[in-house]
Amino acid sequence: MAGLLSRLGRFSFRHRWLVVVVWLLALSGSVLLAVKSEGPVNTRPTMPGIESQQAFDLIEERFPGVAADGASATIVFVAPPWRSVTDAESQRTIEAALASVSGGPQVSRVTPPSAGGSISADGSTGFASVTYAVPSPDVTDESRAALGKAVDLARAGGLTAEMSGSALKTGTKMSAMELIGVAIAALVLLMTFGSLVAAGLSLMTAIIGVAISFLCVWAAAGPMGMMITSGMLALMLGLAVGIDYAMFVVSRYREERHGPDDAERAAGRAVGTAGSAVVFAGMTVVIALAGLSVVGIPMLAKMGMAAAGAVLVAVLVALTLVPALLGFAPDRVLGRARHHVGVPTPKRWSPAQAWMGLVLRRPLLITLAGVGLLAVIAVPALSLQLGTPGDAALPTTATQRQAYDLRAAAFGAGFNGPLTVVVDARGAADPKTAVALVAESVKATSGVVSVSKPNFNQAGDTAIFSAVPSTGPTDERTKDLVESLRADRPLVEADNLVTYEITGTTALDIDMAQKTQAALLPYIAIVVGLALLLLLVVFRSVWVPVKAALGFLLSLFASLGVIVAVFQWGWAADLLGVEQVGPVMSLMPILLVGIVFGLAMDYEVFLVSRMREAHTHGKPAHEAIVTGFRQSSKVVVAAAVIMVAVFGGFAAAHEPLIKMVGLGLATAVFFDAFVVRLTLVPAVLRLLGERAWWLPRWLDRVLPHVDVEGEALNHERPGPEPDRTPVHALSGR
Repeated sequence: MAGLLSRLGRFSFRHRWLVVVVWLLALSGSVLLAVKSEGPVNTRPTMPGIESQQAFDLIEERFPGVAADGASATIVFVAPPWRSVTDAESQRTIEAALASVSGGPQVSRVTPPSAGGSISADGSTGFASVTYAVPSPDVTDESRAALGKAVDLARAGGLTAEMSGSALKTGTKMSAMELIGVAIAALVLLMTFGSLVAAGLSLMTAIIGVAISFLCVWAAAGPMGMMITSGMLALMLGLAVGIDYAMFVVSRYREERHGPDDAERAAGRAVGTAGSAVVFAGMTVVIALAGLSVVGIPMLAKMGMAAAGAVLVAVLVALTLVPALLGFAPDRVLGRARHHVGVPTPKRWSPAQAWMGLVLRRPLLITLAGVGLLAVIAVPALSLQLGTPGDAALPTTATQRQAYDLRAAAFGAGFNGPLTVVVDARGAADPKTAVALVAESVKATSGVVSVSKPNFNQAGDTAIFSAVPSTGPTDERTKDLVESLRADRPLVEADNLVTYEITGTTALDIDMAQKTQAALLPYIAIVVGLALLLLLVVFRSVWVPVKAALGFLLSLFASLGVIVAVFQWGWAADLLGVEQVGPVMSLMPILLVGIVFGLAMDYEVFLVSRMREAHTHGKPAHEAIVTGFRQSSKVVVAAAVIMVAVFGGFAAAHEPLIKMVGLGLATAVFFDAFVVRLTLVPAVLRLLGERAWWLPRWLDRVLPHVDVEGEALNHERPGPEPDRTPVHALSGR
């Protein structure tokens, strides 16, 4: 493989104009495709195989014209202490406010406050429900503005008014966070290379690759039914690995220029060696992301495939566009070191060298300390509770949070997350009587405060009613209530010749959490198992892949421990701006596994491949560790700092879900890069010694041989091949 990639690198270096033109054409083509496409779809993500989804499908079938996933909004009205929401003045104010909403083109129904249901017992608080005929992503800004106008009219009439609901949710948008991350990446690259050209080349190629990926995802989103989140994940990971891969190739090129090779041959050797590591690192990321398809959640599968495509583009950019651009500035990327081309760099003291000396002197102590530290940090993960943080997790200044608190104070926490019961009464002799008996049975269940009047479809054989729990949407007792209602269902169905299902936002969140939690361990097993086989081929060692997988699991569970401690237990919540503790987002662990595993294996391949290369070229195991660490640790540190800074910026966001994802990724990358790869990996390899590279003979014969270390490149003829590029193209030299 090294020989093939070396020839590709030298071809790209020599025919730099051709390669650049091809990539510019690819960028232009992706722009045209994106402009002509409809873009990402705005729809509710589906999750086949769960009861809540089946109930939504039944509603759409039996209630034609009613969108089961239609957006909704709630406006909460609170009267002053000397008034009530039922007096004449308050009623006029509420009617005027709701009239400004009901005429909207997307509004299907407005239900005003009514006694016995949406007006509190003391008359101080009432709420109105606004139902839309479209899903929340399709609610226009004009419709949201109408809600705000209604709230303003109520406030002008002397009432306290706040609003909440899915209609207020806007799609994921780009923010200044991404620009801050790019700026930090540029600064770290400049500090790493000491060359503005080298830093700019790495950043520019990554941006070109991620632009092509994002635009292609945008173009394919409509036909493939992908949401904007797929493009955002592709953008985030494409930029992350694109910088990593370009930086690794450029760094290796700079090293090779200190040897006897000319610029073209150095570019070939850089792509042949560092490029081999990039290929296998990219394959591990693709495996992790493509593995999301086994979870059984179509949205996750599409996100994984989009991100995997972005990683593949980043690999191709590193193998072709990077050496091509090196051809335009073969010496300028060297920075201050260009005066020493062809002269081996002297070995000087560095913090990495000092750290490596400590690790190798006390490998057992360092190993025990590192494993113990991560194990302690991971302890809170044993209490992991999955769910969907709702309005209760928003800042207290948000209108959604204030509406949530007002309803909870007046009616109880359960009014913020009612359950929806869908009854199929086709088999009953008297559907209305059968549905009434089901409603009575649900109301009699411990934990149910009230049930609404059943609403029948036009055929009269299917009904919907709401059941209000006594506890909040994210309370564990609400989950127990849903399980209890479903456990009691067979007897009720048999007695009344009906079938019914429990759904609604709260039940949907519970079902999603249970399905993702059940899929987590199989997903980890599949991803880790496939990656073990790949790393077995790369390193031709039994223990190196096992060590890599165990290290990843340590950093993963340590990161989950931090998430649970902050978002469930409330540790340092005030410091991070978390105003309400609750469950961890259902999809968070799955996404964390896929993303962090890919990045962790990047660092593993980059670091250990240099150690393997030194060992293959004749150095003893101890010296190979030192050599590989010295040559690659700077790049790994720079890549990790970039990722921690970028993801840490998301942790400072106001949106609780974005904050959770940002903190989880930042801590996972930090633990994996600095504790696992830069500490535990050299310590464990030192303990194993030559056994680290042990492989049974029978397995050695079975496994395919790939030259990742570039051993074949040592047999190349020493003389440089002539540069066939016209003189006018060498202006960068």
